[in-house]
Amino acid sequence: MASPGGTYSSGTSSLQNSGSGSEDLQVNLNITDQKKRKRMQSNRESARRSRMKKQQHMEDLSNQIEQLKKENNQISTNVGVTTQMYLNVESENAILRVQMAELSNRLQSLNDIIHYIESSNSLFQETDQLFNDCGFLDNWNTFPVNQPMMASNDMLMY
Repeated sequence: MASPGGTYSSGTSSLQNSGSGSEDLQVNLNITDQKKRKRMQSNRESARRSRMKKQQHMEDLSNQIEQLKKENNQISTNVGVTTQMYLNVESENAILRVQMAELSNRLQSLNDIIHYIESSNSLFQETDQLFNDCGFLDNWNTFPVNQPMMASNDMLMY
């Protein structure tokens, strides 16, 4: 350290050219006090900046929490709406499946009826000739018209 007398000394030794040892000690104490105060002030300023930074970080985190809560609520609402729509579509599909099965059974029954009618169409055509306009069996039409009748001796015994 430089002293006012122009000589260098360590912090604990006294100045060689100085006439008074207490003055040197006083100057050293003032310099040390000033450095200590400066360091304390610097530390206080650093702590203040650190507290402010921490407070800002906490505010940012609080804002982020609020934003995430809003997003979470919105997503939850969307999930609820989507779930309701899904359930509606599922119930509608179930109804449509039942209707499809019923219509398939009806179609199969109608196809069976058509097949039965087509397979027995020739029988119906033959029997149509046997009935008169009123739907009763016409005995005169039971015999084929184109075939001749032949009389035999057994028929005329009475």
